[in-house]
Amino acid sequence: MKFTTRQLVTMAVFGALWGVVEIGLGSVLHAIKIPLTGLALTTIGLLVALIGRLFVPKRGSTFFIGVIATVLKLFSIGNIVIGPMIGILTEALVAELILDIFPKPTRLAFILAVAGGALWTLIQPFVTGLLIFGRNLLSIWLDTLDLGSRLFGLSSQAVLWIVLALVILHLAVGAVSGWLAWSLGHLVSIRLGGHSPEAV
Repeated sequence: MKFTTRQLVTMAVFGALWGVVEIGLGSVLHAIKIPLTGLALTTIGLLVALIGRLFVPKRGSTFFIGVIATVLKLFSIGNIVIGPMIGILTEALVAELILDIFPKPTRLAFILAVAGGALWTLIQPFVTGLLIFGRNLLSIWLDTLDLGSRLFGLSSQAVLWIVLALVILHLAVGAVSGWLAWSLGHLVSIRLGGHSPEAV
């Protein structure tokens, strides 16, 4: 897919915004050890990226925005960036693949795209932890169960309920973010003097 110079600049702007979220807000959230920091950063980042998708409604634009954000993540100071970089790129790819199923941007497409990207944050530790950081799958699994146990007040023995609750939480937060991305994107477009695409 070919992009005009204007579209490339637009995508670069939204990619930079996502990068700023990762570098600025990400540093703060990690420093104060907020639970589910990855989920928060993913949903906010994809919200930005999908607003960008409304301004450049072409295949590949969401992934391109994610690539820009990934490159900017390199400028993070004092953090291990390879994991977050893989996360940003993969989240953008997941969202892109889901959006490409639909012939044009719709609210449902946005909801599913961010929900899919959000769910990846739950899966990623099992991939990067094993392949990149050399962690044992059992330790990652136990960390995940411990997180779910603390978040929902469930016994660590209630494995099925913990996993189900974590999956539902990630999908729900992603769906809300996708809904907001569609609404905010149209609002921004109107404020800038453009025409709001027909909502679905």
